[in-house]
Amino acid sequence: MAGHCTQWGARRAADAMALCVGELLTNVVVHVGEGVPVTVRVTWCGGERVRLAVTDPDPRPLPLLLAAAPEAESGRGVALVDSLALRWGVEQGAYAKTVWCELACENEDRRGA
Repeated sequence: MAGHCTQWGARRAADAMALCVGELLTNVVVHVGEGVPVTVRVTWCGGERVRLAVTDPDPRPLPLLLAAAPEAESGRGVALVDSLALRWGVEQGAYAKTVWCELACENEDRRGA
């Protein structure tokens, strides 16, 4: 992903992108299982947005935005994605689901940074 950010002139977005993809992939491992095939797509949406999408072969369970208890050791992944993303959602199919988020990805080269 860092390579995509550099190519798009948006290197500063790489950390947020990596964090969101990590959280979405962790959700697959925890809620669907280890070793399941996944597809990760990173798409430059033009303007100043990038869309990350993680598709897994289980149409359930759908991720939920929860308020984790302060002492909880898990349950903050979707909240983290929600805080970093401009928007996020789920596309549910009969045999798979895709969890996606869109992040601000300011083009630093165009700004002259």
